[in-house]
Amino acid sequence: MNTTLGKRIATLRREKELKQDELAEKLGISPQAVSKWENDQTCPDISLLPLLSKILGVSVDELLTGKKEESPVVRLLPENERKDIRDMMLRILVSSADGDTVRVNLPLAIIEVAIDSGLNMSQVSGNEALKNIDLNKIMDMVKQGAIGNIVEVESADGDTVQIFVE
Repeated sequence: MNTTLGKRIATLRREKELKQDELAEKLGISPQAVSKWENDQTCPDISLLPLLSKILGVSVDELLTGKKEESPVVRLLPENERKDIRDMMLRILVSSADGDTVRVNLPLAIIEVAIDSGLNMSQVSGNEALKNIDLNKIMDMVKQGAIGNIVEVESADGDTVQIFVE
């Protein structure tokens, strides 16, 4: 979408089959404010951007720039191109259908220590939703040269889990 913010809001709103007044109600603002945004007369208040982007089903960055976020593509690096594990990060993003978001960013060196100590992911992150993540398998994949978006799962009730290594 290489257009103005207002046009992006209008397009995304229509894609969600929302009327201006319905969007306004969800945001706690007037329908006239939404109309002014969509006609590029004004812009949404910055405090509304997280909720607006959630309602429209995009990230704040995508809403503002029109560029879709791309998950890192999984790649298998040859041995001579691999980074030292101490220089790599494990990133986990859990987004619930209720709008809750959990981000876990851990250096892989910490994951190695956790494995050696017998910890599981819920003990490391404090989040019970991550208890079934097998740290050993993730580390095995990384040691074989896997980087990028390793796992992406969406549950039937709309929760998503994304795991990537960089």
